[in-house]
Amino acid sequence: MEISPVFFYLFAGMAIAFSLVTVLKKNPAASAFSLVMVFFAFAGIYALLDAHLIATLQILVYAGAIMVLFIFVIMLLSADVPSFDLGRSHVTLRGAAAGLGLVLLAVLVWVFKNSTPAAGSGLFTVDRVVAAGGNTQVISELMFSQYLWPFELTSVLLLTAIIGAVAIAKRRPAHAAQAATKGVRS
Repeated sequence: MEISPVFFYLFAGMAIAFSLVTVLKKNPAASAFSLVMVFFAFAGIYALLDAHLIATLQILVYAGAIMVLFIFVIMLLSADVPSFDLGRSHVTLRGAAAGLGLVLLAVLVWVFKNSTPAAGSGLFTVDRVVAAGGNTQVISELMFSQYLWPFELTSVLLLTAIIGAVAIAKRRPAHAAQAATKGVRS
C-alpha cells in the first residue's frame, strides 16, 4: 500500500484548516458545517489507506446522520449567540490555552516518535481478516452478533436525544408564557 504524499498532505491540510475554522467561528451553524468538511477530509485519508468501508461509514454516519442531528439541535435551540468569545477573553486565558495546546502537541510528537506501531497484534490480524472475507464481512458479523445490543442501544440513545432536544426547544420560558396569556386576555 503506497500512499500519495500529495493527497495525504492535501487532506491533512484540509482537516487542520477546517478544524481551526470549527473552533474559531462564532456562528455555531458555520462551525458545524466546517466540521462536516473535517469529516470529509478524514474520509479521504481513510480512502488513501485502502479502508474504503471506513471512509464510506465516515461520510454516511458522521458527515450525514450525526451532523444532521447537530444542525437540527443548533437550529431548534436558536443558538445564534456564541457562548464564548475568544476575542474578549483575558490575555492570560489566551496564553494558557496556547501553552496547553503546545504542550499537548509536544506530547503527541513524543508519543509518535517513541512508540512502535501495533500492526498485526490482537484478535483480528491482517491474515485472519482476509481469511474471514475482508473488513466488511468481519465488521458486519461483529456488529450484528456480538455487538447487536450496543448497536441498538446507541440508536435508542440518539432517538432519546432528538426527542429531548425537541422538547427543550418547544418549551417556553415562564415569563413568555405569562406575557402570551396576558396578551390574549386583553
